[in-house]
Amino acid sequence: MVPTVPACSVVVPTYNRADLLGRTLDSLVGQQLPRTSFEVLVVDDGSSDHTADLVEAYQDRLQLGYFFQPDEGWRVARARNVGISQAGAAVCVFVDSGVVLHSGCLRAHLHRHQQADQPIAVLGYVHGNVCEGTDAELMARALSADDPDANLELLRASGRWPDIRDSLYARRGDQLDGLPAPWILFWTGNASVPTELLRSVGGFDEQFRSWGDEDIDLGYRLHLAGVRFVVDRSASSFHQPHGMDIDLNRSVVRDNHRYLAAKYGTPVARLLPLLGGALNFENFNDLITARGLPDCREYLRRFRPAVRP
Repeated sequence: MVPTVPACSVVVPTYNRADLLGRTLDSLVGQQLPRTSFEVLVVDDGSSDHTADLVEAYQDRLQLGYFFQPDEGWRVARARNVGISQAGAAVCVFVDSGVVLHSGCLRAHLHRHQQADQPIAVLGYVHGNVCEGTDAELMARALSADDPDANLELLRASGRWPDIRDSLYARRGDQLDGLPAPWILFWTGNASVPTELLRSVGGFDEQFRSWGDEDIDLGYRLHLAGVRFVVDRSASSFHQPHGMDIDLNRSVVRDNHRYLAAKYGTPVARLLPLLGGALNFENFNDLITARGLPDCREYLRRFRPAVRP
């Protein structure tokens, strides 16, 4: 029998988060797609907990691949690149450990790509993606242990813990066309892109070795390649509350802002270090417009030096 080619490859990087990873895998088991229509590629960035044993326990419920790389510090960019290199499907869906998907999430991602008349990057909706402290505890208590769809309906109906991009989405009617920098919203907790396009732009930059910016860096290059960014609320999920140090993340991301700005050198990219550690994604595009800066694609068309023969 000829093996069924999956419609999408779900790439899940992980590091010492076996319990959170289990919640993600449970939600993938519950997808409204046949098991043979998608594959799950878990890429382990050197875990020392029981991640490998956990993944093994799902082998009879998912079309599942497990890839391990030694712990050499933060290498989530490389982990996702391993997933891209191993992907057998035309679409890669990126999901973070601890992100719990609605049962129709993968189907929604695929539908948007199938209906698109140009290359797109689909931004799934992630409730509670920066919960910390007391807020995270309240959200955790509000959620049941084993019913993602019921949890997501509760979150939607209550209006609490929305995707932190929600106010910008709502202000624009979920339409990102016309934003000079839609790539600032490309976060890989729940997002999808055609696999060959990911490969053609070089995947994730493995020079990012601390939290933050490796996804918007990829989004920047997708933008330059002409990709359209679309929001799909039906590709819904929530980030299972867990401990995180937002202040630490903000302190380490400053260097990544500076690296990204120097890497591209466009007027828009050079704004990033001005934001410090708090990436104000909601007002970033407003700042670009207020300063009259050209979209990076337009800037490079107008000012990139001609290549000498």
